[in-house]
Amino acid sequence: MTNQKFAARLNSFRVREREYWRELNRKPTTLDLIERASKVSGLNCVDLNYPDHLAGLVERDLIEKMGENGISLNGYAMRYYDNESYKIGAFTNPDPAIRRAAIDLTKRGLDSLAAAGGALMTLWMGQDGFDYSFQVDYSALWQYTIDAIREVAEHNPAIDISIEYKPNEPRSYSLMPDAATTLLAIREIDRPNLGVTLDFAHVLYADEMPAFAASLIARHSRLLGVHLNDGYGKRDDGLMVASVHPIQTIELLYALDRMGYDGAIYFDTFPDTTGLDPIAECAGNISAVTALRRAVQRLKDNELLASAILKQDAVASQGIVRASLYGS
Repeated sequence: MTNQKFAARLNSFRVREREYWRELNRKPTTLDLIERASKVSGLNCVDLNYPDHLAGLVERDLIEKMGENGISLNGYAMRYYDNESYKIGAFTNPDPAIRRAAIDLTKRGLDSLAAAGGALMTLWMGQDGFDYSFQVDYSALWQYTIDAIREVAEHNPAIDISIEYKPNEPRSYSLMPDAATTLLAIREIDRPNLGVTLDFAHVLYADEMPAFAASLIARHSRLLGVHLNDGYGKRDDGLMVASVHPIQTIELLYALDRMGYDGAIYFDTFPDTTGLDPIAECAGNISAVTALRRAVQRLKDNELLASAILKQDAVASQGIVRASLYGS
């Protein structure tokens, strides 16, 4: 994890926009948000939402402007908001014409991403799920999703497609709620450019252990993205990194180091919830990860820790980790 890429949720930088852009007589643009994000020391990447962040922009010009601000492109994330009917499903909509529109929108996103020189598309299919018993044909929804993602993956095999799972919200039950279900879908789709994005808060309220989920993903597929944040395991809180679960966070970073993960650490946090200064909040996330990675370096070659884990001696291992974090 040397030369770490740190990325952030671009829309976080809309917080307190009137205060920050006092002279603007319009809504801040994508370029305005990138310029503000560039003020965070250590932040060197962003993800762009498609189609929202690309509206009215030419990819090549946008990437050039990003470079002028010291920011590179990590990848795109699809958003299915432009059609009101997507509320009851994008890839799983009961109307085949709307399913086709969602697939075609995703393909246009892949074409835009290729034009921007990027190679990572994240799919969060928040609208694909259900809310009631007897609302859907589960087998049909599953097949729609398998067929759609396979078609998307085949559109440009040079671009990696990463599925970001989440237990619920906005639907009561998501079709891709956890690591195991997502890996099952990837196995069935069977295309080499597929993988998984692990979001820390999603993992918590899927009742999973983050490092274990990452290990399963690395064993059965590819870990293409890591979204760091924190929460209380009841919803997608989007709190600052390691503010609630520092031990689970360091264990995840320890696991990422062991598996050789070299992708971006993306801060999917929500300073907008309570109006935090987004520049200071993002800088705090980078500081937290940097401090925890120093602890990981102290732990990675610790023979006592390796021995404690081998023997499943939680008392010993917790003591060693605690000393690495807080001193003896």
